[in-house]
Amino acid sequence: MSAPVVSATMGAMNPLIGKLATLMGEEYKKLTGVRRQASFLKDELSTMKALLEKLELMNELDPLAKNWRDHVREMSYDMENCIDDFMQDLGGVDAKTGFIKKTVKRLKMLRKRHRIADRMEELKALALQANERRMRYKIDDCANSTTRVVPIDTRMVAIYKQAAGLVGIDGPKKELVSWLTDTQEKVKVVAIVGFGGLGKTTLAKQVYDTIGGQFSCTIFLSVSQRPYMSSLLGGLLSKLGMKEELTHAHDVQDIIGRLREYLTPKRYLIVVDDLWDQSTWNIMSCIFPEVRNGSRVIVTTRVEDVAIWACHNDHECVYRMEPLKEQDSRMLFCNRVFGSGNVCPPDLKEVSVEILKKCGGLPLAIITIASLLASHQTRSKDKWESIRNSLGAKIATNPTLEEMRSILNLSYMHLPLHLRPCLLYLGMYPEDEMVMRHDLVLQWIAEGLVNCSHGSDLEDIGKSYFNELINRSLIQPAGTSESGEVEGCRVHDIMLDLIVSKCVDQNFINVAYNCEDVAKMHACEYKVRRLSLKSSTNDATLRIVDTSMSQVRSFAQFGESKYTPPLSLFKYLRVLVFIFPFKRSTIVDLTAIGQLFQLRYLKVSAFPCFIDLPTEIRGLVHLETLEISGNSPSIPSDIVCLPRLSRLILQCLSLTRLPQGIANIKSLRALHCMENISLEDINAVGELTSLRELRLSTKVVAGEVDALVSLIGKLHDLKYLAVRAESSKHHCDPMYSLSNPPLHIEELDLFGWTLKRVPTWIGDLHILRILVLWVDNLSNDEVHVVGKLPCLVHLDLWVSAEGGAAICTGLFQVLKVLRLFSHDDVAHMQFQIGLMPSLRQLTLEVNNGWGGAVPRGMEHLLALDHISVFARDGVNHHDVESAFRSVVDVHPRRPSLEIIPPPSLDSINLVKL
Repeated sequence: MSAPVVSATMGAMNPLIGKLATLMGEEYKKLTGVRRQASFLKDELSTMKALLEKLELMNELDPLAKNWRDHVREMSYDMENCIDDFMQDLGGVDAKTGFIKKTVKRLKMLRKRHRIADRMEELKALALQANERRMRYKIDDCANSTTRVVPIDTRMVAIYKQAAGLVGIDGPKKELVSWLTDTQEKVKVVAIVGFGGLGKTTLAKQVYDTIGGQFSCTIFLSVSQRPYMSSLLGGLLSKLGMKEELTHAHDVQDIIGRLREYLTPKRYLIVVDDLWDQSTWNIMSCIFPEVRNGSRVIVTTRVEDVAIWACHNDHECVYRMEPLKEQDSRMLFCNRVFGSGNVCPPDLKEVSVEILKKCGGLPLAIITIASLLASHQTRSKDKWESIRNSLGAKIATNPTLEEMRSILNLSYMHLPLHLRPCLLYLGMYPEDEMVMRHDLVLQWIAEGLVNCSHGSDLEDIGKSYFNELINRSLIQPAGTSESGEVEGCRVHDIMLDLIVSKCVDQNFINVAYNCEDVAKMHACEYKVRRLSLKSSTNDATLRIVDTSMSQVRSFAQFGESKYTPPLSLFKYLRVLVFIFPFKRSTIVDLTAIGQLFQLRYLKVSAFPCFIDLPTEIRGLVHLETLEISGNSPSIPSDIVCLPRLSRLILQCLSLTRLPQGIANIKSLRALHCMENISLEDINAVGELTSLRELRLSTKVVAGEVDALVSLIGKLHDLKYLAVRAESSKHHCDPMYSLSNPPLHIEELDLFGWTLKRVPTWIGDLHILRILVLWVDNLSNDEVHVVGKLPCLVHLDLWVSAEGGAAICTGLFQVLKVLRLFSHDDVAHMQFQIGLMPSLRQLTLEVNNGWGGAVPRGMEHLLALDHISVFARDGVNHHDVESAFRSVVDVHPRRPSLEIIPPPSLDSINLVKL
């Protein structure tokens, strides 16, 4: 049976009706009158829901219909909050009959029962008034007379087409590369300017990837329209691995000084993406030291004056982007709709030409409309003509923001209804933010936006929602895992503008940047349901978040602040997110969260800020996700009493061990703790048989190896296992005797646990995608064990002994990433024809005593895109680059090359934890 979900247009109508049905159940039969009132409300609201479903399919609404829809939507939220209060007073929906009898007795004594009955009467009156207004203003007639957009059946597209789908970019890329690779020694700034949706960022990223290997430091930095410079530049310090410097930086000027100091000895390539004004550039440009080593800066902007200013008035350094030519537009369109290399059917050629004309050569418009057409299971000429007629006529001759928005709005209106609130929820995040898929999906689930049916896993369904939004090109993929899976997304700023406007129209999300924005919310007709405070909000803004916002269901705060809003006011909060920059001065006060009985999702990312947690949280009976990244010396001990907690992520600087009694949290599906844990902790985790994902860090002490092997054998349903050890000197002999490994595992990371050889049971892991191992020796047989794994796409391997095994043709058929660290000379390696046909990234290590030769047969790695070489101390980096550059220059794919400092246990992040 499908679970009721929240909707952007209908609000909480679906879950409200479901909760009223619960109140009509047997467990509440002793509450005289409540069941009768609940039945009446359910019937009244169900008739309203049917009309709301019609209205949700409409693009333009009659003002009366819109007003009635908005009123009923807000009423549904208030009613659900009221019913939640009833259920909280009655002991919750899971209460047993015996407990209800005791509760009823108590309610009689405290007269709460009468107050509930009175409140139910008020809800009944509200419902009657809404239905009377519906009849009086003939809302049904308004709905029937309004043009409707027919909903499209959903379809999951298995593979997202990435770089192979880029067209029309080779010429501009070649020209920009020539500008940036000239002989000029002084720092050179090149600007790409053009209308939104032309592909400026895509072009800059292609150039960046093409020439990045020629520079010792590369940075791709998104600025956005409302940059908060302290967070932006502080985040840059953090990305460069300068977290310690950031803790001592007191202001923007200090951060700039440290960045200049870092960049001065380096030949750098920096992309400043999405620059909007000269004042921002005046600050940004201060971080670029004027060194005469051929360093380069690329700027993208919509504003020509900004582009010219950034290039020091040198018009020769400003590249003006043009719309795609007709042939390139057609190729991009056809590749997306019909697949690469396929052509448009004859019956659709004429209408496709007309659609392309209306897209005006804008890649964002073309890919958005093409993705909409690709989402249809059948290709109907009538449907294509309907979409053509819906497109504005001006964009081909006068591409304006409004015309571009109309194209994106068309795709929004063709979204299946269950995906609309999921897309709108991205309005919670700042512009240019990379939004991690697992965070977004869990927030959707916590807000009730994901529909569970037929026993399917909610996270899997949410992941499908995410993939479908990508396939429709409404969000853009950002970041991939080691196995090649899309991990996050970004939203194009024009699409984000549309999302925010939809959120305002439907009172779905309110966004505040300053005090004035919050003041407007106080004056608004409707209550605030979801609130996002973006990076430039200050303490004064937060202090006026008061009782008028007590109905908030999601609250997110991005950016630095010394003030935490009064969380105790947010009685109905489901989702709570704090994302702060790397600053020590911030204290995140979470002591009031124990009163947030509806809370389902809590994430705090604030390294190394102090996070103040309450002593008790057992009242958070709905909490499913708890993620704490910061400085918190302890976790509430009663966390082990939370009945629904399924995801516990602890990255706490002062945490010394897992909560005592953690073995009692049988609902846990994911557990991360990257501080060193004890032998007792490992034994306790072995009792959590529902775990699907486990990531731990430990010191190797007596007994831990046996405990680790026992743990792996008990957790049969594990899909992701990363247990990292500080020491690489301790042999893990019991690992060979593991008789019942988790056969469903997709990722196995045993970083720091040294094995004498590869365990034979690894060959039984037929769906393993990621493997990280340290071994003393690697024989031919062991290479075959790993090389025959049918799904292995990422392999990180440390080999201690010299003298490697031969890798034969036919092995590692799907491997995409190989990172090999060996004491052996790379000159002894040989890649045979047919070996690793899918390999895209290769990382090798060059040690002291290197003779200057490179591996043989690298030209046979026909899919290779990137080569990284770790050069040990004492090895001449210039010689290493020269030797491998000779390979790159003759390779058929011309892969990029990166020479980097030697690896260490602390500096290498093999698999993202």
